[in-house]
Amino acid sequence: MARRGSAFFSRHPRLRLGFLIAAPLLWLGIVYVVALAALLVTAFWSVDSFTGEITQSWTLDNIITVLTGSLYQVVTLRTVGVALLVTVIDVLIALQIAFFMAKVAGPRMQRILVIAVLMPLWASYLVKAYAWRSVLSQDGILQWLLTPFGGSTPGYGLTATIITLSYLWLPYVILPIYAGLERVPDSLLEASGDLGGRTWMTLRLVTLPLIWPAIIAGSIFSFSLSLGDYLTVNIVGGANQMLGNLVFTNVGAANNLPLAAAIALIPIAIIFGYLALVRRTGALDNL
Repeated sequence: MARRGSAFFSRHPRLRLGFLIAAPLLWLGIVYVVALAALLVTAFWSVDSFTGEITQSWTLDNIITVLTGSLYQVVTLRTVGVALLVTVIDVLIALQIAFFMAKVAGPRMQRILVIAVLMPLWASYLVKAYAWRSVLSQDGILQWLLTPFGGSTPGYGLTATIITLSYLWLPYVILPIYAGLERVPDSLLEASGDLGGRTWMTLRLVTLPLIWPAIIAGSIFSFSLSLGDYLTVNIVGGANQMLGNLVFTNVGAANNLPLAAAIALIPIAIIFGYLALVRRTGALDNL
């Protein structure tokens, strides 16, 4: 029986491929698509003000509240601004580290640097966030280092949130850019130098266009992860809130799942818009 099945699938490669990917696609459909659809549906329900129970009657009140409420508009702008700043900072830092790893360091040093980049991923998210809380506190090591020079720690707030998120997501940006730079032939860089191209001209006209898809891939990680984060803001953000905090508050303390679902649709829509914008540039075609 097994031999017959093997012979049948060997004669039908497309059917064999479909059989192999059926289970992962089914799991993805159940876990991701169905959950996303359930979230969308929940956003159109309401909560009974007397009993606190969810009323499964269709209404646009939650969507209107989220779109027109000044609180949600301010928090949305703050969240997008933080995510963009984190992405820009990570890309700028990752470009330098990845270029050194791919084009300057020797094979042994490359392996050491790759391990060094991956090591923070082995530690707990909460441990790293609380470590930055300790560093940025008024009695932390950063304050101790800056005091002799007349400086001071930024303390807890949006600056601390940006610093911590930039640290947390930096490895996710370095690795795609490093992989992209490894695929750039050294002969192209040497040819640019032979033709009179200076360092910055070579980077701008030769290297950046070739690794642009890798930069986009890294930016998707940092932007999307920052957009949905809420723990870091709770730990180092002081009194500031982001969209994730509003979702958490409405699910937990307020017990208003429909409103939380409506708020959660904002980062989902932003991410889909960002992916559509990136897709139109053609940067994802060569990923």
